[in-house]
Amino acid sequence: MALYTHHLPRWKRDEVEEIKRGIKEHSVVGIVNMHGIPASQVQHIRRNLRGTATVKMSRNTLIERALNELEGSVADLNEHFEGQSALIFTNENPFRLFKLLEKTKTKMAAKPGEIAPEDIVVQKGPTTFKPGPIVGEFQQVGIPAVIEGGKVKIRETKTVVKKGEVINRKVAEALSKLGIKPMDVGLALQAAYYHGSVFTPEMLAIDEEAYANNIALAARQAFNLSVNAAIPTRLTIGAIIGRAVSEARNIGVEAGIYEKDIIDLIIGRARRDMLAVALAAQAHGFDLDEETLKAVTAAAATVPAAVPAAAAPVAEEEEKEESKKEEDEESGLAGLGALFG
Repeated sequence: MALYTHHLPRWKRDEVEEIKRGIKEHSVVGIVNMHGIPASQVQHIRRNLRGTATVKMSRNTLIERALNELEGSVADLNEHFEGQSALIFTNENPFRLFKLLEKTKTKMAAKPGEIAPEDIVVQKGPTTFKPGPIVGEFQQVGIPAVIEGGKVKIRETKTVVKKGEVINRKVAEALSKLGIKPMDVGLALQAAYYHGSVFTPEMLAIDEEAYANNIALAARQAFNLSVNAAIPTRLTIGAIIGRAVSEARNIGVEAGIYEKDIIDLIIGRARRDMLAVALAAQAHGFDLDEETLKAVTAAAATVPAAVPAAAAPVAEEEEKEESKKEEDEESGLAGLGALFG
C-alpha cells in the first residue's frame, strides 16, 4: 500500500486505489467540471456515455492524492482542477472525448450570479406579451421594449450582457421570460491526459471541416509544386510526363517540326491561318476562288468557333489601319488578291 494512504480511513484508501486502477486501465483520463449540472442530467449523460466512457465522481482531495501517487506526468492534471470536478476514463482519443462531451451540453436559462459564456443578445421583433408592467421590466435591464399593435415589441437588437460579465437577477428574469437560454450545461472537459501529454480544451476544440479543408489545400499545393518543379513521385509522375508531352507537342507545332505525331496539328493550324486570311480578304471585297470558298464554308460549318476567333484580330486591325494612306491599303489588298488568284 502506498505510503501516502497508510494513515487514511479504509474507505478513502479504497477510493484512491479505485481511481488509480481506472487511470491505469484506460488510455485517456480527463477532468470534467460538474458544477451546475442537475442530478437527472448527470444520470442521462452517464447512460449516453455507457460503453464509451466512465464518469468517476469523488472528492477533489482524493483525486489529487491518487494522481500524485502514480508515476509519470499524469499528476500534471492537478493543475486543472476547478470547482466541483470529476474524472472521466475512456480509451477514445482526447479529441473524440472532447467532441462527445460537447454533445452532452444543453441550453438552459441563466441563473443570477452566473457568468455569461458569450455575449447575450436580445433580437428585435414582436413578442407574445400583452402591454403591462413587463415593458418597464425590460426597459430597466436595457431591453428597448415598446407597445405596438397591442403587443410588446423589442424595438432593436440589443446586447444585454457581454461575455464574462455576471448576470444579475433582473436580467436573468427578463431573459427567462423571453425564452432565451444562454447557458451551456453539461460535462465541460477541463483537461485530458493521453500518452504523457496534457491536452486543454483550447487544443482539442478543432473545427474538423476547416482542418480537413486545410489538409486538402496542402495536398493540392504539394502536388502542384511537385509537378511544376518536375520532382517525380508515385502520385505525380503521370502528371509530370503528361505535361512534358503537352509542352513538347506545343513546341513542335510552333516550330513546324514535321513529326508523325504532330503533323496533323501543324496542318490544322496552317489551315486555320489560311481560312483567317481568306475571310479577311473576303471582308475587303475580294472574291475567293471556288475551291477556297468551299473550304471556308466547310470550315465554318464544322468548327464555327475557330473561324470567328481567328478573324477577330483582323477586324480589330482594320480599325487601326483606317488612318493609313489609301495607296498602302490598296497595295496590301493587291498582295492578297495575288495570293488567292
